Amino acid sequence: MNDITIFIFGLSFAAVVGATFAFMWRMTGSVLEDVKKPRKPQRTVHPEMEDVKTGDELLIFSIDEDDDD
Repeated sequence: MNDITIFIFGLSFAAVVGATFAFMWRMTGSVLEDVKKPRKPQRTVHPEMEDVKTGDELLIFSIDEDDDD
């Protein structure tokens, strides 16, 4: 390889290393910012259960054991 090819390879390698380090630094900062933010209260009720009141009877499945077998 001649000198120009080695220089281009070295320059490209340095650019990739620099971009990788910058990306890692930015993502680490982003994660730390997300940790500092207060969390939204999570839903305690499933969306399909919002209309169900306490004490409402839901679908019941019971198996009657037969001794006929």
